Amino acid sequence: MRRWRPVLALVMASLVLGACNFISPDAEPQAVNKSVVPFGLLHRYIPQTNHGRVFFITQPVYLLDAGGHLAPASRIVPEPVKLDAVLRELLLGPSKIESFAGYSSALPRTLVLVSATIHAKVGIINLGTRLSSLTLTQQLQAEGQLVLTATAAGATRGVIIEVAEVRQTLPLPGGKHVRFLTSAEFQNLL
Repeated sequence: MRRWRPVLALVMASLVLGACNFISPDAEPQAVNKSVVPFGLLHRYIPQTNHGRVFFITQPVYLLDAGGHLAPASRIVPEPVKLDAVLRELLLGPSKIESFAGYSSALPRTLVLVSATIHAKVGIINLGTRLSSLTLTQQLQAEGQLVLTATAAGATRGVIIEVAEVRQTLPLPGGKHVRFLTSAEFQNLL
């Protein structure tokens, strides 16, 4: 009997403590008074702005289809479109539905986007790691994904890819190595 006393005491204590956090459900929802919601969370404008609102737009990012070709996929980003927001969506890779349909990404999951801006319609993408660790085919596909996505976001004159703010010389599908990439060079991957 002495062996069972601590076990029985533990079971009883857990039942008593378990009953303390039981919350009975309400049959009807309760309305929350607007005056008790803090920080202006119910306002239709962004708090601390001059009637600022957020609008969203769909923007294409380029993934690899089942055949290894670049194909656009839609993502929702805040408007006005900023290159870094679109590229962050690209780095998330395909959604579960897109993955089941055979879409993938050549961009490594560990790729870090340091910054991305557009100056005079030229996209400057600053990465934390080099793409040269990929195979040549994967590197070309990854470059194509970045360049075509940046072009769709407004970098219509071309793209410069940097690593730690050092401009990279990258291979092209034709075998040439350049420091300035344009979408025209990746049309054969579409």
